[in-house]
Amino acid sequence: MNPIIKIPFYAKITLILLGLISITYILFIGQNIIVPVVMSFLFAILLEPIVAFLKSKLHFPHVLGVIITVLIFVLVILSLFIFLSFKISDIIEDFDKIERNLNIHLNNIQRFVRDNFHLSSREQKEYLDSATEDSMEKGKEIIGTTLLSFTDTILNITLIPIYTFLILLYKTHFMLFLSKLFKKESHPKLREILNQIKVAVKSYIVGLIIEMIVVSILTTLGFMIIGLKYAILLGIITGILNLIPYIGILFAGILSIVASLTGSPDLSIIIGVIVVSIIVQLIDNNILVPMIVSSKVEINAFVSIIGIIIGGAIAGVSGMFLAIPVLAILKVIFDRIESLEAWGYLMGDHLPKTYTWRNIKLPLFDSKTETKNILIKTDITVPVFTETTTETDINKKE
Repeated sequence: MNPIIKIPFYAKITLILLGLISITYILFIGQNIIVPVVMSFLFAILLEPIVAFLKSKLHFPHVLGVIITVLIFVLVILSLFIFLSFKISDIIEDFDKIERNLNIHLNNIQRFVRDNFHLSSREQKEYLDSATEDSMEKGKEIIGTTLLSFTDTILNITLIPIYTFLILLYKTHFMLFLSKLFKKESHPKLREILNQIKVAVKSYIVGLIIEMIVVSILTTLGFMIIGLKYAILLGIITGILNLIPYIGILFAGILSIVASLTGSPDLSIIIGVIVVSIIVQLIDNNILVPMIVSSKVEINAFVSIIGIIIGGAIAGVSGMFLAIPVLAILKVIFDRIESLEAWGYLMGDHLPKTYTWRNIKLPLFDSKTETKNILIKTDITVPVFTETTTETDINKKE
């Protein structure tokens, strides 16, 4: 019988921190390899039902079913890319109009500053030159980084379909590999974890696609109402960029404002674009995300935000996009391993969202009610401390 070695708490914390640092460093230096593989894994989970349909209903061979599925996936992405390329080229042709209308707004701003702050156009130009002089070098670095990121993105776009094809092709092979890593007693638990990962990832990606379509439609309708040129193109771009947390919608708003200058220099169009973007974001954040996306992945907002920030620091925009599905996979694993169950609970969102008041469900903000419900569900008892509680009383209770 092997003796059980007990490790002190400080040693466990040290090992955990070293492990996290090592994993983060490996992810950072290997992001160009890891990110396409993880993206391909997610797409493979999404496309797997199509392969199953072709094999079971149409009786296609496995290899042929995988080839057709990946080809359909590539054709859909290429069609969207070609459509956007043609429309964006139309905006580029109107660049002279954009520059002319932008100069009109800049002159109006200079006139406003001159009349209200008594600064001449020459003084304003000197202030701008002095303010931008120090940032020129940073701008060059940003441009260089952007070009490198663009080349990496092009490389990933070519690798992802290949990786997706191979993951779908060797799905059974990988499953047998995982089964050989664990004892037969652990196979039911392994099967449960894999099934839950597939359900969570597939539901999340489908939710994102639905959110993208709805945001695109709402933005397009809003831009059409205010009479914005290229409303359909800008609506689709907004829906796609909305998939990138935080910075995506900001970039889409700036692009829409610039594109609005292709029509007329009227300031009301720019205000209309800002109002439509704000309204769509309110609908997205308060209705679409809680109902379509957040309901698919039970991760609380605090962990989500930290995960997105860490993902962005490690792998940029791709890391921010992959943060939530990776957290969902980790939560599924943690929830089903006894020693890691507490971490799964920490990542989850188990607080009640509503309470009933006269047959009407309202948001729950009462911390006492929340705590009571948690204690009832988890059968946890905690000591109640009052202002008169002393250290001796606590020791007596213990």
